[in-house]
Amino acid sequence: MMNEQQTRKISKFLSLILRHNPGKIGLNLDPQGWADVDELLQKVNGFRKWELTRADLDIVVETNNKKRFAYSPDGKQIRASQGHSIKIDLGLEPATPPAVLYHGTATRFLDSIMAQGLQSKSRQHVHLSWDTETATTVGKRHGKVVILRIDAAQMAADNLLFYLSENDVWLTDHVPVKYISLNDEGK
Repeated sequence: MMNEQQTRKISKFLSLILRHNPGKIGLNLDPQGWADVDELLQKVNGFRKWELTRADLDIVVETNNKKRFAYSPDGKQIRASQGHSIKIDLGLEPATPPAVLYHGTATRFLDSIMAQGLQSKSRQHVHLSWDTETATTVGKRHGKVVILRIDAAQMAADNLLFYLSENDVWLTDHVPVKYISLNDEGK
């Protein structure tokens, strides 16, 4: 049985492979980002000299609190739910967002964001959260956190598209500056 540290290590490695660099282990993803589970296990075990089993993979998929990975309905394929830096068509349909969404970032990026808006940079989409707690958790990974409030209702009214990933992350191509404000709720 894997411990929490092993599960986290495997999850991070799978994120690298399924979101950013499948070629690192010689894995091929289809255009929607799916990888054959048996091939993934074989390639991971050959690359890392791990004994990663299907049961281990199941634990990583089921226990990841951010639901970063998903199996196909038949369980034969796996993919990352969002966050790709490689071109993947997740097949997401445009969705109507809540009136307000949030984005957590570090204070050192604030001047650039307030000049250029939120850009996807190396990822396919800008990631937005339903709540400030999630945005805070994301922002803390980058430094001293600041939470941005996104006027998603006005963006949608202005025909900017939103998508909701399988793991409940709101995605959009770009958030122009005029829809961004500092979140001052609770202060």
